[in-house]
Amino acid sequence: MAPIRYAVVGTGGRAAFFYSAIVSDFKDTATLVAFCDTNQTRMDVANSRVQALGISQLPTYKAADFDRMIQETKPDTIIVTTIDRTHHTYIIRAMELGCNILSEKPMTIDENKCQMILDTVKATNRQLRVAFNYRYAPHNTKVRELLMDGTIGKVTSVHFEWMLNTRHGADYFRRWHRDKRNSGGLLVHKSTHHFDLVNFWLGSKPTTVFAQGDLKFYGKENAELRGETKFYSRAHGSPAAVNDPFALHMEPNPQLKAMYLDAEHEDGYYRDQSVFGDGINIEDTMGALVTYHSGAILTYNLVAYCPWEGFRVCLNGTNGRLEMDVLEESYVNAGGEQAKEGAVASTKITVNPMFAPPYEVPVVEGEGGHGGGDPVLLNDLFGNPVPDRFNRAASHVDGAMSILTGIAANKAIRTGQVVQVKDLVQF
Repeated sequence: MAPIRYAVVGTGGRAAFFYSAIVSDFKDTATLVAFCDTNQTRMDVANSRVQALGISQLPTYKAADFDRMIQETKPDTIIVTTIDRTHHTYIIRAMELGCNILSEKPMTIDENKCQMILDTVKATNRQLRVAFNYRYAPHNTKVRELLMDGTIGKVTSVHFEWMLNTRHGADYFRRWHRDKRNSGGLLVHKSTHHFDLVNFWLGSKPTTVFAQGDLKFYGKENAELRGETKFYSRAHGSPAAVNDPFALHMEPNPQLKAMYLDAEHEDGYYRDQSVFGDGINIEDTMGALVTYHSGAILTYNLVAYCPWEGFRVCLNGTNGRLEMDVLEESYVNAGGEQAKEGAVASTKITVNPMFAPPYEVPVVEGEGGHGGGDPVLLNDLFGNPVPDRFNRAASHVDGAMSILTGIAANKAIRTGQVVQVKDLVQF
């Protein structure tokens, strides 16, 4: 069988995870044929990276020439790693032109764009997969296994607390994510991982969502309330940013400098904006209450300015309780060092049976990002997938059900009302 042909649209930090894997590890089953972006400098950086990995320079196309790229390079699948608000544009057009899709999460950011994608999948009969790497992390897969095997009986409630630290969490407030029109806010952009995990663990879908959230720490107003008087718009060239622990300095980092600082002359995008500046309209403190078709109830909390990074999840069932604590090592995504992304510092899974002593469940972590889950995901996407009793491969329906929890949460914050998920889109 001939290798599947892939083109990448959006060559920022996340894209390198996919294209580097294709040219390094999956040459027999996948081939890269083109890059597409709004920024030529970033495409040139991507080309330099794949050339360093031993393949020839690839043709590059500006975003306005997306159709021409497909016509000339004939990809089978488009990898969509653009900013979130444009995912639907490339997903829909590529399917109309006969391509399958691999989309970075979130699939899209609101219910209207989600409906457009669902309608196009139905009309074109093309395949759309969403890259949920957290499903493949060994500790998360282990929870799925324990629940499938009935270890704590029928799950009745879940408490899920996710902490983003002042390195990784702050990074969402420096870049395009800080505008909810671009990212849907963290309840869509980041929490899509977490809501997908709950759907995955429970084997169920959300029915109702209520949420509250606000900007409590980042942003200029909050800094002023804490007595801050020195402000700047971006770190580069700003004396006020020199000693700011929240500032991102790109010049000392060759990857950040090449991909963003050296690319600014094309589109004016600043990767190093102040997290205590104006113009931030996403929340940094969020809580949600979700019910599921299975009957389970989720209480969820996300905070983006914690001293440590990781999560705690507790699942209560009719035969006991399962608890998991995960400490992660965060880093700022510069499109490299993929093994560090979601690196797991420690994991502890404890089962508390109803009428027996608690016990710890061993988890074998592997090499690579997310505790060794990323190589498994990449093989599933680009290599030779093996039978998987856990059904970790995520379809467009999985992609929709995860974002719809966050989309419903955003609507609940706006309206103060409980939102019925079934009222958002029609499958």
